[in-house]
Amino acid sequence: MPEGPNPTVYIPSLTGGGKLRACLDALARQTVPARVVLADNGIPRGEVDELSEKYPSTEILSFGENLGFGRALNRAVQEAGDGPVILLNDDVIPRPDFVEIMKRASGIAPMVAGTLTRPGLPVIVDSAGVVVDQTLMAFDYFSGRPLEDLEGAPPPLGPTGGAALYDRELFEAAGGFDERMFLYYEDVDLALRMRGLGASCHLARKALGEHAFSATLGGKSPAKHRRTGWSRGYLLRRYRVARTPRRASQVLLREVPICGAQLILRRSAAGLAGRLDGFRSAGGLQPRQVPAGSTIELSAWKALAIRRQQLR
Repeated sequence: MPEGPNPTVYIPSLTGGGKLRACLDALARQTVPARVVLADNGIPRGEVDELSEKYPSTEILSFGENLGFGRALNRAVQEAGDGPVILLNDDVIPRPDFVEIMKRASGIAPMVAGTLTRPGLPVIVDSAGVVVDQTLMAFDYFSGRPLEDLEGAPPPLGPTGGAALYDRELFEAAGGFDERMFLYYEDVDLALRMRGLGASCHLARKALGEHAFSATLGGKSPAKHRRTGWSRGYLLRRYRVARTPRRASQVLLREVPICGAQLILRRSAAGLAGRLDGFRSAGGLQPRQVPAGSTIELSAWKALAIRRQQLR
């Protein structure tokens, strides 16, 4: 076990409820104790009081408004805790040895990807980190595959924000999460920037947690389409992905079918509007570089097939 303080676990929550309590109950049963900090993005006041009474060792930072995923976690990391930074979604129930395994892995790499499984299906992977193709389209690593397939698998680009560990000093050196991104894909952007600083990622395949998946906005809601679309458009422009005609065509071969399907099947232009807003928001900002070796080359057909397989 690496020397130094135990990790601090940070949990952002907008709605609280039973899923959050299940997460906190699971953290109270860990084989290695960890400091727990709840980043309250809008939990009802009465419930916050109840949580304070039931979980007195949990530090609750209430912001009085929904700051978004990245901004809330940046503030929480700045204001409370020490040691490695562990992030957990409030709809994740970690196994009792989750913190112990993540801390042990922190001695291997400055980024550690925990492994999320699907609810009621403990042998099926929901996400074992994030990977991106050459257009920065992001995918949950090994999503939908048997847990046993992770044996011997290479590490992902970085951890998913729902089950992650970061070295605190490198997290701060990278500037934490990009606060322009309100929700979704902040973990992808942070992983790219940390890779640019020379950080590697370790896959902790035995650090398991059950994930409810999109419990806050819903997997196919217009609200989620708009948020994911904004972040997608922002990353495309911030990293200058479409800087060549060939790359621009690869982007269009992905985005047109996705937005078209949402228009036809969901009767929603939220995803398209989000992409346009995000793209505009990245205008005039300092371009970011995609680190060499951080992407995987996929055809548009393969990328869309993987995306469709991962939708639930």
